[in-house]
Amino acid sequence: MATLRFKALEELFSRMPLEIELPSKNVSDYFGENVFDLPKMERYLSKEAYKVVKRAINEGKSLTRLEADQVATGLKAWATGRGATHYTHWFHPLTDGTAEKHDGFIEIGDNGHAVEKFSGEVLVQSEPDASSFPSGGLRNTFEARGYTAWDVSSPVFIVGTTLCIPTIFVSWTGEALDYKAPLLKALSELDRAAVDVCQYFDKDVNKVMATLGCEQEYFLIDDALYYARPDIVLAERTLMGHQSSKDQQLSDHYFGSIPERVMAFMEDFECEAYRLGIPVKTRHNEVAPNQFECAPIFEEVNLAVDHNLLLMDIMRRVARKHKFRVLFHEKPFAGINGSGKHNNWSMATNTGVNLLSPGKNPKTNLQFLTFLINVIKAVNDSNDVLRASVMNESNSYRLGGHEAPPAIISVFLGTYLINMLENIARKVTDKKMTPAQKTELKLGIGKIPEILLDNTDRNRTSPFAFTGNRFEFRAVGSSANCSASMIILNAAVAYQLTQFKKDVDLIIKKGRTKDEAIFQVLKKYILESERVLFEGDNYSKEWHSEAKKRKLCNIASVPESISLYLTKQSREVLIGSGVFTDKELESRVEVEYEKFTKKVQIESRVLGDLAINHIVPIAIRYMTSLLDNVTGLREVFNDIEFERLAGARKEVIVTISDHISMIKKLVNEMVEERRKANVIEDTYKKALTYESKVKPYLDDIRTHIDKLELVVDNEMWPLPKYRELLFTR
Repeated sequence: MATLRFKALEELFSRMPLEIELPSKNVSDYFGENVFDLPKMERYLSKEAYKVVKRAINEGKSLTRLEADQVATGLKAWATGRGATHYTHWFHPLTDGTAEKHDGFIEIGDNGHAVEKFSGEVLVQSEPDASSFPSGGLRNTFEARGYTAWDVSSPVFIVGTTLCIPTIFVSWTGEALDYKAPLLKALSELDRAAVDVCQYFDKDVNKVMATLGCEQEYFLIDDALYYARPDIVLAERTLMGHQSSKDQQLSDHYFGSIPERVMAFMEDFECEAYRLGIPVKTRHNEVAPNQFECAPIFEEVNLAVDHNLLLMDIMRRVARKHKFRVLFHEKPFAGINGSGKHNNWSMATNTGVNLLSPGKNPKTNLQFLTFLINVIKAVNDSNDVLRASVMNESNSYRLGGHEAPPAIISVFLGTYLINMLENIARKVTDKKMTPAQKTELKLGIGKIPEILLDNTDRNRTSPFAFTGNRFEFRAVGSSANCSASMIILNAAVAYQLTQFKKDVDLIIKKGRTKDEAIFQVLKKYILESERVLFEGDNYSKEWHSEAKKRKLCNIASVPESISLYLTKQSREVLIGSGVFTDKELESRVEVEYEKFTKKVQIESRVLGDLAINHIVPIAIRYMTSLLDNVTGLREVFNDIEFERLAGARKEVIVTISDHISMIKKLVNEMVEERRKANVIEDTYKKALTYESKVKPYLDDIRTHIDKLELVVDNEMWPLPKYRELLFTR
């Protein structure tokens, strides 16, 4: 194994940056060339078909069979003209990735000749095998039927020679088996509820679109080192490894000059992203060594989620061309920063207004405050389920670390807005406002800066921070499908806006003016949501104590956190709004329990294998060489000299022997605990058992292995060390 490690390093150091052929034209010349967007639809579709698709996109209306056939004809002409030979329904099952089954356009005609065919029927709907996808009990394994249905709102695209059609994925009885279907429902609910509230301020608003920008953090390691680390290959993180003497202490990697080979990779995957219409804009070094980030321009939430998943796939494929491996795991290396996927979220109207951006007059600023305060109220009331949406096995290693927000969901606004909310809560009364009170409030609201970006210091410790014209949901993990958190956030805000409309209308019916009713309800919401507002350091121990007093959830257990999907409030928000059925919601929770259990199970198996088959034999071999050395010393020196010379060696031998004994003991105990847990049928109890009885062994075993790494001969150590994984590129 030592030979494998040094061969990996030798191969790495022989790497040269790839000579890649970048387009000689401007990005704007080839942006979206592999996407069947509206301009291409207008060219390849009949006027009638083009109008039908535009109507379906804008109004969410379905296509008739005849209309679908017309669209399919034009779509096939465009796709085959760009070299496509196959098509697939591209969907988001309840796994950590996407899914696709490719079918060729080829058909055999009556005369035996091959022809290309593509009908509206296969464009709109397909029937993939659903038996092996997670369902949480929605169907039995022998019930394999599932349906995919075209999501017209997300454009069709080409990857390689395959036409990819974004779709939802449902069971044969109609329950959602994916992330996209409930996300679309949540976005529809938000649109409806937000438009109703916007009518208080602007009668021209008839559409509200949630927007999202996903900042994507990731690590890069050379693939030679990747294959020499079975834990990274199988568990996507290092299950052992002593911290490097130097890592991120000096912050010299952050925003530093991008290494040449890494830059070649970035330029290559950005070109692929641009061809697929993904508006990647930002790239930079992150805090930890070999950690980087890319970020796109904001898009509609459903499209942004599709693009993020597609971008992750592009990055993986392009990285292999450059002899890299991309690690999206939230905490692939212990002791240094993990990776997040900061979800920058806002709402925009069909009139071009960002509802979370201050306006130019008291009327538009009252609208801004209305939506701002309702989002805060939604985060307060749905705090538990928002937390559940970002909690999983891999993100649990990151959340609460010194580089990541704690798993306590709070809101940061900045001094300016906090003071304004306090002013509203203090001056608005339940009684009819006097003209002076109205004037004073209106004047205060009119003074909100049009752009708050420079008036709000960014609190990077907050999990949900207002950053001038959007909220940044920083607790989302880097490997996550953003849909999980976006379903909850959009559904919670939609639910809250619906309640706000009811509360305001009720007061108006009692004879108050619209503005008085709005102010009165906003005051009530501010006072009810104070517990979730926090302007300080979320990393501090003091905040943890304060959060406990405020009764904000900070459950350390991942399964217990996931169970918060099923609280009364969560059910009311998610089931009451029609985003999930009761059965669908419970099945999601079952899937998350199973995923947690299986990931811990995999990690424990990998660690046990590496410990017993890799680390212990090498430690024994090194200990044997020390014993041989001690024996040789005894043969050469007298007792006094022997004791003087052999003392340190004997101490090392005892230390190694103790660590070996503890590793073997702990591995055996871990295997036994795993056996006991595996017979538990209840998925929640099984997940809890894996967390409390199996998972602790991962750290205990690692401690002894990492101690051995410090004393075993470097040339004998079988696995690439942190200093090699993090500082070679």
